[in-house]
Amino acid sequence: MLFVRRGSLLLKILPQLLVIFALSIGVVIFHGELLNHKITLTAVPFSLVGVALAIFLGFRNSASYDRYWEARKLWGKLLTDGRNAARQYVSFTRQDPRVFVKGVAAFVHATRHQLRCTDPMPDMRRLLPPELLPRLDGRRTPALQILMWLAEMLREERESGRLDPILAAEIDRSLSGLNDALGGCERIAYTPLPFTYSVILHRTVYLYCLMLPFGLLDAIGVMTPLMVTFVAYTFFAIESLSDEIEEPFGTMPNDLALNAMATTIEAALLEMLGDRELPPRPQPVDCLLS
Repeated sequence: MLFVRRGSLLLKILPQLLVIFALSIGVVIFHGELLNHKITLTAVPFSLVGVALAIFLGFRNSASYDRYWEARKLWGKLLTDGRNAARQYVSFTRQDPRVFVKGVAAFVHATRHQLRCTDPMPDMRRLLPPELLPRLDGRRTPALQILMWLAEMLREERESGRLDPILAAEIDRSLSGLNDALGGCERIAYTPLPFTYSVILHRTVYLYCLMLPFGLLDAIGVMTPLMVTFVAYTFFAIESLSDEIEEPFGTMPNDLALNAMATTIEAALLEMLGDRELPPRPQPVDCLLS
């Protein structure tokens, strides 16, 4: 694990670590003097501030992970409710279910594109009927438009007598679950943690690491650069990880693998239709980079 690079934050924080390491070497060379004045610091204030800083870092990391894990549970809900809607429609209707089931898969992909602010039309052209595409073009919430279209299809089946009203209500409940998952994802995506947390934490971590060499010099001497860099790595890495997972729908290495999850859901839905030609199974590296 010491040499794992996949998902590592070392390259991201390497410039900061090099600055801290160079500063520590300078402090050792000049014996803690700055402008001909000896900077006298002991380990006591760093012990006190370090405990408070560790608690604050832990709180920020916990808050970020809560957002990450809730986002993952919401995508699990997309999977289960999407399967339920497809299974119920395939089982209880006499119409060809292919259009409806592929519409559910398109909803999942549209949700992914909406959360990442990317163009959904390539996936929509692949999964949806051509006559529906103008309805989605230029929309801010294409996933919601697809959900409305699925509900309209369900209403037509019920009004024509091809679907029992009780069964229609059950399928609509699954569509409501998809809408709940979409709303939960939007709440996370559009409500970041207060920016002041990042500002306070960022300033405190950097000031602590910049002053730490002066406090350790008299105690450990030439080992100061090594120990200071190790402490800085711990603090910088935790802060950087918190920044990444705070926005779980991004494209950083430690964010949710939305491409892989959306493809997995699509494959599960197509299998319900009896299809043999499925999207490629996501590989571990694909999950990490998507």
